[in-house]
Amino acid sequence: MGSLSASFTAPDPVPSPGPIPLEVPLQVLPTLRLSGRWQMAIDAWMLEQRRPMLRLYRWSRPTLSLGHHQRQLESHWLDLARRGVIDLVRRPSGGRAVLHGGDLTYALVWPQAPGGREQVYRQACDWLQQAFAQLGEPLQFGRQAARGQPASCFALSTAADLVDHSGRKRIGSAQLWRQGCLLQHGSIPLEPPAELWQQIFGTPPPALPHLPLQGQALELALLASACRWLPPASAGVVAAGLGADALAAISAQVAASQGEVLASPEATMARTTGARARPRG
Repeated sequence: MGSLSASFTAPDPVPSPGPIPLEVPLQVLPTLRLSGRWQMAIDAWMLEQRRPMLRLYRWSRPTLSLGHHQRQLESHWLDLARRGVIDLVRRPSGGRAVLHGGDLTYALVWPQAPGGREQVYRQACDWLQQAFAQLGEPLQFGRQAARGQPASCFALSTAADLVDHSGRKRIGSAQLWRQGCLLQHGSIPLEPPAELWQQIFGTPPPALPHLPLQGQALELALLASACRWLPPASAGVVAAGLGADALAAISAQVAASQGEVLASPEATMARTTGARARPRG
């Protein structure tokens, strides 16, 4: 499927105040560079396990992921996908379209996450704020209203997003809740493809300063912060892989999703998220 990231040293986890203690350790999955269908299938599989899990991942091809509620698709997006310029997938989580390929993405599964939506966002993003503060770029939550969102996720900064001191959106996140279990997605733009971004959204990509760490070093710094600051890490952290049973289930989902996006963008994740799921932007 792809190569694993180098092993990382998890510091002694520090429980955040308030969350319900978890008896199951946080499983950290390997960092994989795969196609969008594989990445979404893995995230759907993670949610089905209903266990605390975290992973970082990258994309093997330029991919436009659509939020679960995003019903209006630009005609030129479909044309680009048909011509093979981009892949098109639908996320189980909410939010708007995100162009992947020059970013680092995370997926977090947190069973029985306590509190309301805003509180959970703050607790689930604390590790990111801690990591970026260590990199010399403190982040705050956005303040823009979610109504009337443009097609691009990174054209607006809501209370679900993290912005720098100049108000530039650094990390966009979205959630899906299923029977009390949270799946949270997030995208960290690093080197957005300028020409393709302009072609898709009609605007230049956000002008973001380069981080002092890149590549694997950045991944390891983020994972170390997650091990220290994520509430699900309070019961411990273990490095976990994808076993034969997991790969079989994920492969079946990938096979089932082939060709569904262009025919019906709503269909790709429907069978994995279930009717009772509640996507949130």
